[in-house]
Amino acid sequence: YQATSFKFVLVCCGTYCDVPSCSLPSTSHPSSAMAPLVETDPNAVRDADASPDPRYPLYLGDWKRSIPYVDEDIAIDDLDEPHMKRKVEILKKHPEIVKLYGADIRTTYIAIVTAAAQIGLAYFFGRVYTTSWLALIVASYVIGATFTAIYGVIIHEATHCLAANGRFANRIVGLIANIALPVPIAMSFRRYHLEHHTFQGVVGMDPDLPLEWEKTLIRGNAFLKALWIFIYPVMYIVRGAAMNKTPSTWELINIAFTVVCDVLITRLCGWRGLIYLVASVWFGYSLHPGAAHFVQEHYTFDDGQETYSYYGLLNYLFMNIGYHNEHHDFTKIPWSKLPDARKIATEYYDTLAYHTSWLMVHWKFITTPTIGPQSRVGRDIVDHKKGRKMLRQMHPKKEVKSE
Repeated sequence: YQATSFKFVLVCCGTYCDVPSCSLPSTSHPSSAMAPLVETDPNAVRDADASPDPRYPLYLGDWKRSIPYVDEDIAIDDLDEPHMKRKVEILKKHPEIVKLYGADIRTTYIAIVTAAAQIGLAYFFGRVYTTSWLALIVASYVIGATFTAIYGVIIHEATHCLAANGRFANRIVGLIANIALPVPIAMSFRRYHLEHHTFQGVVGMDPDLPLEWEKTLIRGNAFLKALWIFIYPVMYIVRGAAMNKTPSTWELINIAFTVVCDVLITRLCGWRGLIYLVASVWFGYSLHPGAAHFVQEHYTFDDGQETYSYYGLLNYLFMNIGYHNEHHDFTKIPWSKLPDARKIATEYYDTLAYHTSWLMVHWKFITTPTIGPQSRVGRDIVDHKKGRKMLRQMHPKKEVKSE
């Protein structure tokens, strides 16, 4: 990015961003991301020569993003993902960040209230207002899908034990958030999401990477990309099944729990009420602003950067799920304090490319021929371990603790 010295105000489809000292995105990288250039105190961080990792201190790679019709597969990095090393560096400069660690119990209350509200709407459309299917569908997109996206955030927080005190209590919060979701999501998401953090980008081990057919069939075709986003609710199921793992005990509990909830909801709200919930899930995880973070997080809009944050107004509604670089760096920080982490370590986060509009994320992803499901970066386990070995060389073991 070329430096500029003006104040850029973006108002795009209801998302407002007021960013000082911004630079416009390069025309060679068609994204809604913007990378402010923040001057870094040269005395604030160690000299790069002291690090065996050439990506220091932001740990951006030197790989080029994969382009449909030009490249056949995802981009390949030759080292580990950036977050563990960046976390260690940030903590050396800003040790006060550890004060942000810990669960936010308010997440439990949000789970209870939103689940009750969604069941109430299912009852309304299933038993009270039964004359219009159009009203049901519109409500499922506008209201139900919004609740569904919020449940996804709550389940995500519970996955990292940030919604309550204790692992068992977080499992229960995940199940509470799953009540209004007619499919068993919470425990499978927990299992595979933690693997995603541990093996980010490792081919064959990160369940978040696209499958072979996603990469080869869709490419940069706008219609196929829109259809792919529309069927995204099934992708977690398909990708999880592709891992070919036996369901865990908690996954089986989740299945039984969801079946019982679906039966009770159908008896209480009728089939229309259940259809409202199904439509809410489908819309909430597909072509909906609250679902754009699935594309925003790791689909590569720029060379060398594999994780992106979103800084926009919708973070207030969707519990800061857009702060994805901050979350990957510090998985012990709850949603409510991720903005604080960014403020503390601004010289690290504001120098990375980021998004300011979820609507533009979907729009750019769908309409730009040089972006598609293959726009990801991967690595093999050998290179992942090689990168981790560098971390051990740079820091004593006591400084490097997996979260």
